[in-house]
Amino acid sequence: MGMEPQVSPFLRTAAARAWRLLVVGAAVYAVFALLGRFHEIGVALFLGLVVTALLRPLADLVARTLPRGVAVAVTLIGGIALVFGVLALVGEAVAGESTTLVREFRDGVDRIERWLEKPPFRLNPDVLSDLHHRVTQFLSSHRSTLLSKAVSGASEAVHVLTAVALGLFASVFFLHAGDRQWAWFCAQLPERSRPRWVLAGQAAWRTFTGYTRGIVLVAATNAILVGVALYFLGVPLAVPLALLEFFAAFVPLIGSPVALAVAAVVALAAKGPLTAAIVVALIVIIGQIEGHLLHPLVMSWAVRLHPLVVAVSVVGGAIAAGVVGAVVAVPLVSVGWAVFTTLREAHRSPAAGVP
Repeated sequence: MGMEPQVSPFLRTAAARAWRLLVVGAAVYAVFALLGRFHEIGVALFLGLVVTALLRPLADLVARTLPRGVAVAVTLIGGIALVFGVLALVGEAVAGESTTLVREFRDGVDRIERWLEKPPFRLNPDVLSDLHHRVTQFLSSHRSTLLSKAVSGASEAVHVLTAVALGLFASVFFLHAGDRQWAWFCAQLPERSRPRWVLAGQAAWRTFTGYTRGIVLVAATNAILVGVALYFLGVPLAVPLALLEFFAAFVPLIGSPVALAVAAVVALAAKGPLTAAIVVALIVIIGQIEGHLLHPLVMSWAVRLHPLVVAVSVVGGAIAAGVVGAVVAVPLVSVGWAVFTTLREAHRSPAAGVP
């Protein structure tokens, strides 16, 4: 009889773990495929959790004097009124500056063209006029394509409004009885696994609320700094650009520079190269304030991830699900890491891990 071939312990262990990783990978792929199929529901529930994380302290405060249902209604209506008030303020600012803005942009474009014709660029004026002609010709020849894209964008807006409505509807129940809903879910699990699920849920919610409130505070601080700076520099559309900075800050490391780059282009067209250079310097200053002061200070109660992990998460989320993925990626990674570390510590010291 021939001897059985000897397999090294390392290869045996690697093979045993490899098939388990394949099973886990297949399960993760199936979950993401399911979420991709019903991504509007996932986005709506995420939005509902964000609204709950932001408004839950206020709803608890109002509930001390009013019934819980009335407190939730007052808090939600107040939050919606605040959002619509900000949007109305932005719309009024744009409408009030529209005539001046068109004139300043026309003058700014001519100024940029004259600037590019001088040293050190020395561009041929015919090249610039030809470029302007080609852009105009492209827009006129592709008008039908642009209109069809606008119509498809309108259909996407309907999906967005549906997701927002579902998110607000879910937030009503989360604010009113989210703790009871989680307790009911845990009660359906096997009794042996309930403590670990309760512990993981507490860590996940603590991290998610900390990250959400922290990123909103960082975004609001950035928007105020940008709005004040653009106002004193005399850059038009300071309020809409500040609002753009607020929403862009929800994409860490990438959003703020992109929004400020838009502000620099507006400053270049409206006020010239010197003001645009000051706005570019503002990009560097606000980036330093955000990275070295706001994030370490505000995010101290949430999981603090390495900048490389944040960058990879944002890029990976953008590849997987576009802008929504870039916004959702970092809080999901933060929550996952918080749950992992909490359960690991509970496993190392079981007595300390019992809720």
